Amino acid sequence: MTEIVEEPYLQLIRDILDHGHMKDDRTGTGTKSLFGYQMRFDLSKGFPLLTTKKVAFNRIKSELLWFLRGDTNIRFLLQHKNHIWDEWAFKNWIESDEYQGPDMTDFGLRSQSDPEFKKVYREVKKDFCQRILDDDEFAAKYGNLGNVYGAQWRHWQTRRGGTIDQIKNVIEQIKTNPNSRRLIVTAWNPEDVPSSALPPCHTLFQFYVVDGKLSCQLYQRSGDTFLGVPFNIASYALLTHLIARETGLEVGDFVHTLGDAHIYRNHFDQVKEQINRTPHKAPTLWLNPEKKHIEDFEMDDIKVLDYHPEPAIKAPVAV
Repeated sequence: MTEIVEEPYLQLIRDILDHGHMKDDRTGTGTKSLFGYQMRFDLSKGFPLLTTKKVAFNRIKSELLWFLRGDTNIRFLLQHKNHIWDEWAFKNWIESDEYQGPDMTDFGLRSQSDPEFKKVYREVKKDFCQRILDDDEFAAKYGNLGNVYGAQWRHWQTRRGGTIDQIKNVIEQIKTNPNSRRLIVTAWNPEDVPSSALPPCHTLFQFYVVDGKLSCQLYQRSGDTFLGVPFNIASYALLTHLIARETGLEVGDFVHTLGDAHIYRNHFDQVKEQINRTPHKAPTLWLNPEKKHIEDFEMDDIKVLDYHPEPAIKAPVAV
């Protein structure tokens, strides 16, 4: 019998549905949640990209490459048809004094309940994204999300005015001191939290080397388990593969520790549909064998092979 690599995730969403606590939340949507949940994925047994629903791998790899480039402007994502960060940049725009368009207050919730508003919202956001692509000055002002992951990973600001490249440093430490217990990258900076478009959800990750294998543990303070967590699992699995490639190691486990693991109230039906589907064999990750350093990888250098998922299941994003 083929091992189902995504089983830890399926058990997570079952457990939240069966044992979670109903809570109010920042978005006004409402959630059912559990606190302090851990999953473990053996990356040698397959790449943990869900098969019980199609997950857009191109979005995952373009977002990770965006992080690894130290970029914080959504223009790179839009150039690769990736819209998963649009809402946060859009929110900055419509809340600015320069915005003179239709009222977009609570656009996330209103677009779910008001079909006419949804049409207007989509057109306004479409124009916003096109302007980010076409207008350098506008993109610089409203496409930038502040000190989100790319900045914290590659350009951490020090009190003395310098920067720290955490990714470069952790790779060097893995190569030279693999037994270190300080192989850590953090994105959580209390000073930046008030000004960030979205304070980091995946706040800290740590590497561990044993028997020639590289494992990674992520601590995620908050996880939208239907929409976000499947991306996070695949993204950090991919990150582990990329850093293992650069450091000459095989891959071990990806351990995913969640603080507030939640399902939004308006995702309940979608989750129930997903857990009633039959999972399939996990795909295989292909990395261009000619590439070694993370800075060298482009979109075409990363692929998943033999990925045969069930159809995608749509759900609204809570902003």
